[in-house]
Amino acid sequence: MYKVSEFSKMTGLSKETLRYYAEIKLLEPVFIDPNNKYRYYDNGSYLVALLLVHLRRFNFTIQEMLTVVNDESFENLEQILLKKRQGLVNQVQELNNLIEEMDDFFEFGMEGKEDD
Repeated sequence: MYKVSEFSKMTGLSKETLRYYAEIKLLEPVFIDPNNKYRYYDNGSYLVALLLVHLRRFNFTIQEMLTVVNDESFENLEQILLKKRQGLVNQVQELNNLIEEMDDFFEFGMEGKEDD
């Protein structure tokens, strides 16, 4: 079992984030020492933490992460990931369109300068 500080270093999740995740029941410690209130995590917790790190990186909301973690079969994960991916594809397309629009605007401005 791993103490919070060790688990934090292993996962890259801050102690505050781990505390918050425990509070909202996203990633709870497997054991809390009744004497000193130290929280402990295990290897199963580590796998869930790594999943959460990736989900955060993929811009999942807390509610989406809760859905994935509470769905032990991960049945909804693929569907949510595909939806997130399509959102990113749409954002890239919007940004490319904006870049093209800026380029056109710049070219138009440069044509006006050449006439001077």
